[in-house]
Amino acid sequence: MASENYAQRLIQAVQELSMARSLNAVAEVVRHAARELVGADGATFVLRDGEQCFYKDEDAISPLWKGQRFPLLACISGWAMLNRQAAVIEDIYLDDRIPHAVYRPTFVKSLVMVPIRALEPIGALGTYWASQHRATTEQVEMLQALADATSVALENVQVYAELERRVAERTAQLAETNSRLRVEIAERERAEQAVRQLSLSDELTGLYNRRGFLLLAERELEAARRRKGRSLLLYADLDYLKQANDRFGHAMGDSMLIDAAQVLRSLFRPTDVVARLGGDEFVVLACHYSSSEEVLQRLDKAVAAFCRNSGRQLSLSVGIAESSLQADESLEQLLTQADAAMYANKCARRDLQAVS
Repeated sequence: MASENYAQRLIQAVQELSMARSLNAVAEVVRHAARELVGADGATFVLRDGEQCFYKDEDAISPLWKGQRFPLLACISGWAMLNRQAAVIEDIYLDDRIPHAVYRPTFVKSLVMVPIRALEPIGALGTYWASQHRATTEQVEMLQALADATSVALENVQVYAELERRVAERTAQLAETNSRLRVEIAERERAEQAVRQLSLSDELTGLYNRRGFLLLAERELEAARRRKGRSLLLYADLDYLKQANDRFGHAMGDSMLIDAAQVLRSLFRPTDVVARLGGDEFVVLACHYSSSEEVLQRLDKAVAAFCRNSGRQLSLSVGIAESSLQADESLEQLLTQADAAMYANKCARRDLQAVS
């Protein structure tokens, strides 16, 4: 290979090393380039590992010492690192620096070993010949130039590894932060949902309160108008609540309110809006029913079944207003109509009881 070709091969190796991002990638470039640059029969890439030489990789006509470790003081690569200079040996068996017993099973007759990094070497590049060969000054300089480029590449690998470690740590931190944020957001949403539920629910019965009813019933009534579906508003008053409170205490009154809520909840569908407006007043906006008479009959049967099965007394005064589906008909108007109907029914029942 002519000098020009050697120079081009060195430039190619330097470019490849500049793109290497791992130790294995560096070793892959170096082991081939070192052998080709000097026309050697073998090349090795050695790293310093404490007080030992670690033969990381090799490219040779037969196996040498890849993967093995030797003491720095008993190895020619260690000599090159410790003395920070190249070892150029034409006949290994005439050089006291060579552990002859280690080399005897190999093809090696001549070698050149150069340190990687002049100050505080971190490794060495070695090339070997199967017949005696005196390396030229140009060959040694080529190897040293490759070793210098290797030093920069190894430092870059460390930098990239550190950057990757920091990126990985930062990514893990961000993932952990995002995970905590997701948990916090979920907890906040659950808390907000609970607050909304509390703000729309009656604490005693679990039904909607007045605010919840007005909000949801208005929406359901508007939807019924759009689909031209029938809907009714039932207004119910729990009878004898004041008497129960006065005679037996508010615990008894609360129990009666809970019983009334249980009956109404069991009678109407989950899509119907069932609420306690306050005090002894309950209200229901129901859609998709057959007739108001059927609803009243079902309610009477539900109350009777509750009293029979529980052994407790429950009485409701009820009034119903049916929606006309007119756009100008408001929820407040339906409430007023149903309340009036309930009051009329309660008065009629009292009159009937008085006559009886």
